[in-house]
Amino acid sequence: MSIKIVDEVHESLIDDAWELYHEAFRELNALAVQRHLMYRDEFDQVMLDARVRKYLCLGDDGSLCGLSTYTNHLEAVPLISPAYFARRWPEHYARRRIWYVVFVAVRQGAPVTAFPELIGAMHQTSTRDSITALDVCARTDEVRHLPRSVRALLRRISGPVRMERLDQQSYWLYDFPEPAA
Repeated sequence: MSIKIVDEVHESLIDDAWELYHEAFRELNALAVQRHLMYRDEFDQVMLDARVRKYLCLGDDGSLCGLSTYTNHLEAVPLISPAYFARRWPEHYARRRIWYVVFVAVRQGAPVTAFPELIGAMHQTSTRDSITALDVCARTDEVRHLPRSVRALLRRISGPVRMERLDQQSYWLYDFPEPAA
């Protein structure tokens, strides 16, 4: 298994990349209120956007078994607010020292080291004087404990790391089971 970092996913791989991504996140469409799966045109734009680094986890046979995306060009990320980061960390933002993990997707049945390898490769890209953010829905946090797992992995890779929840959004439903009088 190896990790290859590219600026653009070649046309010959883009359908396989979409299939891997779609399989990894499709279930969340029915489990999370906010969309966690890009539309195909958004995905293709990200795959062709040189500002977003793509990390291809390739099996020994050359097949794509994992894919992640990482950028310090926050304006290239669908569904986040660069203004939030600029307000909160103006110096980091001005120096492009804020990195964002757009997604990490691993094919079912891939080697168990695929996810840690992708996280490690992205971590090597950023510098000590930078911060990294990612979004995790409540379901993924509850079931997979992803934020804590990533923190444990980063501790093994580079020592102490501080973790902070940046934001939390809740969705509310108002049900009217009885007809109004």
